[in-house]
Amino acid sequence: MALATRRNGKLWPEVERLPHPQGRLPLLGDVRTATPATPMQGAMKWARELGPIYHAKLPGFQMVVVSGADLVAELVDESRFAKHVGFGIDAYRPVTGDGLFTAYNDEPNWQLAHDILMPAFSREAMRRYHGAMLGCVERLIDAWDKQCGGPYVDVVGDMTKLALDTIGVAGFGYDFDSFSRPDLHPLVAAMISTLQHSTKTPIARWLGRRRNEESVRYMHRLVDEVVRKRKESRDTGVQDLLGAMLNTEQEGTGRKLSLENIRYQILTFLIAGYGTTAGMLSFALYFLSTHPEALKKAQREADEVLGASGGAPTFEQVAKLRYIRRVLDEALRLWPPAPAFLREARHDTTLGGHPMRKGAWVVVLTPMLHRDPVWGADVEAFDPDRFLPEAVRARPGHAYRPFGTGLRSCIGRQFAQHEATLALAMLLHRYEPEGEPGYELKVSEGGFFMPAGFRLRLTRRTPQAPVAESGLSAGVGPADRT
Repeated sequence: MALATRRNGKLWPEVERLPHPQGRLPLLGDVRTATPATPMQGAMKWARELGPIYHAKLPGFQMVVVSGADLVAELVDESRFAKHVGFGIDAYRPVTGDGLFTAYNDEPNWQLAHDILMPAFSREAMRRYHGAMLGCVERLIDAWDKQCGGPYVDVVGDMTKLALDTIGVAGFGYDFDSFSRPDLHPLVAAMISTLQHSTKTPIARWLGRRRNEESVRYMHRLVDEVVRKRKESRDTGVQDLLGAMLNTEQEGTGRKLSLENIRYQILTFLIAGYGTTAGMLSFALYFLSTHPEALKKAQREADEVLGASGGAPTFEQVAKLRYIRRVLDEALRLWPPAPAFLREARHDTTLGGHPMRKGAWVVVLTPMLHRDPVWGADVEAFDPDRFLPEAVRARPGHAYRPFGTGLRSCIGRQFAQHEATLALAMLLHRYEPEGEPGYELKVSEGGFFMPAGFRLRLTRRTPQAPVAESGLSAGVGPADRT
């Protein structure tokens, strides 16, 4: 039996021998049990019913879905498997072209951009971005101060504004000034529209192509204007991502990125930057609002670390926010904003004993990987202590993959993690968040997982005096790195 691959646009038929949803229909496949509005949560439901590997089929499309940790242990082997650009990723290429996320493995601009941009995500680069990140969080705080004791705040909307402003200011020197407007910046609407378009069936994409083309043209015009203004400024520095892309040559070749590719990279960072950080923060605030003991621990740590700095942590202090980092890691485990990554076979091989031909590809369903039995009992429970150093050491590393894997994993993960840790600590230091009575978590899929309709009522709190040796920040593990 061979797993799915593309050959002349078709998949190998043998995959139908794998477990598949009940009630499959001729031609229509699994539409009877599919959930078009929430396809990834539908895939999670199928995984619970069918196990760690299954085959799904819809009109014009089919895929093999993997979530078992043992199978993922094979898939993360870079000598056997590589990133696969398909299942909606390739449909997003009109927006981001051969940018880091949507480039095919054999396209030269991926390696060129990776070499040029890696130094822009180093620890020293994070130190340069810290001030801009801090300024953007302070804008959010200014907005939230005005709503303390008043109406509930739209958490996802405000976290999206924060994330978009941060990547714009810190990465490209462009200020979206999101908190000066009542609604989200039009760029966000365009990004969400194109993300949704990319995950539709081929027929649905064809029907919606004109509207999508308009959104793409708008995004390209906006980014091209940002680049044009920077070039006209004659700034030759490399202090941010745009400066690095405009002014850095690849070592050994002297090559630089084209203006077209810079456009694609900027849109890649904007989309990935807003979705990942906004989702991570929104889910973290949701879980803290429903777990009072975890909230108290996180606030106590924020008070200990931020007390001496008046609520604005230095770059070095962010690394001390270890429990808050564990809160974010656990939120990413349960609801990773990007819920899947794709792998393809580099050569003829096997997966879980199934023959798999070169080019065959599978979807790794990250939320279900993060619920594999290797995580212990009650995998649905929110427990930041899963990320204590000793727990991390006892668990296989491949069981946690919120940022993908291998050479093509998310290059900006340190940026997102530093920003989110900084922001969450400052918010918990300043506010007592209260969830809306009766709210039940509903996860939306507008390109990224988000807690739909989640709102908070805010009350200003009085930070507690630091308590020496509380133990909250003890230990150093993966969750401590920034």
